[in-house]
Amino acid sequence: MKNKMLIAAVAALIVVVFFLFRPTNDESGQITLYGNIDIRQVDMSFRVPGTLTQMLFEEGDRVKKGDLLAVLDDSDYRHNYDKALAEIRRCEAQLKEAQSLLETNLPLCRQKIASERSCISYTNAKNEAEAALEAAKIAAEYEKNQLGYTKIYAPAEGTVSSRVQEPGATLAAGQTVYTIAKDKPLYARVYLPETKLALVDYGSRAVIVTDSIDPDTGKQKQYHGHVGYISPTAEFTPKTVQTEELRTDLVYRLNVYADDGDRFLKQGMPVTVIIDTDDAEKSDGRAKLH
Repeated sequence: MKNKMLIAAVAALIVVVFFLFRPTNDESGQITLYGNIDIRQVDMSFRVPGTLTQMLFEEGDRVKKGDLLAVLDDSDYRHNYDKALAEIRRCEAQLKEAQSLLETNLPLCRQKIASERSCISYTNAKNEAEAALEAAKIAAEYEKNQLGYTKIYAPAEGTVSSRVQEPGATLAAGQTVYTIAKDKPLYARVYLPETKLALVDYGSRAVIVTDSIDPDTGKQKQYHGHVGYISPTAEFTPKTVQTEELRTDLVYRLNVYADDGDRFLKQGMPVTVIIDTDDAEKSDGRAKLH
């Protein structure tokens, strides 16, 4: 009796899993898929090493593009830049002196009063001073950039998802300080069976439905979107389903971008995606992404 009940339970579970992950295509020209929200994140770090002096945001804080996030102790970098500027002034003085000598002796060179060797030396000194000044300017630009790299700024609007370091820490170049979850693009990652591939194209309109309730409507919150990416290669999915029938299905990954996404769409959130198969914009290129 127990074995029969166990077999019946397993069979019921397989049926439920099959219908849960199997995409549907109703009579209205729609395909229903199930997936999760993906959010792009950026690991923020300094391009130069140093001691961290300021961390200006906490986890969960909203940031705008260009907001100052963190600062390193820049005293050494500032001294190097000041030194480079002083080197420019020295090279400018040397060039001015070399030009003066050449201009003073040029009439003597033309009249062959000064030796030919001396005239060549005056010209070479001027050319060498010009090259030294150019090198000094390049070095100063490099030191200016190094000084600027002691600050990091938000690359886009988003939310601080991780604050990794604290003031006083000594950091290596490239060591993560913050992780920023970008506001855009927000998209649902879903999988489309090979048999349905011809029904969907770049630009196909879609609706993304979440489990959360919209307080304005009292219904599940919905977002309008479009198909922005179709994987060129097939894969086996869903990976968590272990029945042989589903494990051998070939599917293609789709990214369905939310056109009116907001901060309530979170990384990994399960969603239902309804794609309008009658509204695919046939095109040779990709749909415009955020």
